[in-house]
Amino acid sequence: MIERILVTGAGGYIGSVLVPYLLEKGYNVIALDRFFFGKDKLPQDNDKLIIVEDDIRFFDRKLLEDVDAVIDLAALSNDPTGELDPVKTWSINYLGRFRVAVISKLMGVKRYIFPSSCSVYGFQDSIVDENSPLNPLTTYAKANLKAEEEILPLADDSFTVVILRFATVYGYSPRMRFDLAINGMVRGFFKNGKIPILRDGTQWRPFVHAKDVCKAIFLTLNASSELVNREIFNVGSDEQNYQIFNLAKRVAEAIGIPFEYEWYGLPDHRSYRVSFQKIKNKLGFTPDYNAELGAVEIWNALKEGKLDPEDPKTITVEWYKKLIQEGVMI
Repeated sequence: MIERILVTGAGGYIGSVLVPYLLEKGYNVIALDRFFFGKDKLPQDNDKLIIVEDDIRFFDRKLLEDVDAVIDLAALSNDPTGELDPVKTWSINYLGRFRVAVISKLMGVKRYIFPSSCSVYGFQDSIVDENSPLNPLTTYAKANLKAEEEILPLADDSFTVVILRFATVYGYSPRMRFDLAINGMVRGFFKNGKIPILRDGTQWRPFVHAKDVCKAIFLTLNASSELVNREIFNVGSDEQNYQIFNLAKRVAEAIGIPFEYEWYGLPDHRSYRVSFQKIKNKLGFTPDYNAELGAVEIWNALKEGKLDPEDPKTITVEWYKKLIQEGVMI
């Protein structure tokens, strides 16, 4: 029985959706984060929630006493942020999470879930699955892969380790990110009447909604160890492999606004289509959301004032640059 869960990176884009989800499922949650984006993104005054401001590289291992499972989300997230300071990216995304996995095992934690990324596939001409060759192209992707390689062998009969490679995430979050493809497209439409598209638009990318990420984690938490231990699962759905230009058209149609767009950036060399048959067949995972539903959700949140399109915290790399300029140690 899993009753108490430590979530690292709990104040982030996925974490601030996952923590309320787990609380609603009845779990006791310890939310660990440095909270660069604010503690207000998590539920307040909940008896089942303990909020801890600390760093995965340094926190006291006693925090893991009586913890049954760890969901290790903490990372400098996305490719531009990863390149901002590659050494810090390696120290947090690889070494920090490897430390969490090791001390989790030493402290008797039963299950460790490592949220990785489909970005480890890099550029691929064919549809890839969990057994395909990997081709990480960025510091963020390379650090994820190195962590996978070092953490998975820690698994044994009493310490279940599961790797979840998320597709590109989208959808509303209290700690919103507009530097993710679908989210940024909707923001661009809302602000300027045009969807920003990263050149050249032919690149393939898989997608998954933040709430479906939570659903996949929940299934992983509750699956038998025999089913998930030492396993890697791509998290998403075959139907949500999109080419970026075509995806932008779908977003515009869902919102109900004429399709206008503008190019930005250099051509994107990351292109991959991913098979999600393994998680569907083994865990019964199917998503509840698609790109259209996610786009409408964000559009409505912008119209209702729940999201501020000018909030500087919603562009991760720019917010980290600001923190660094202010002397904050990342």
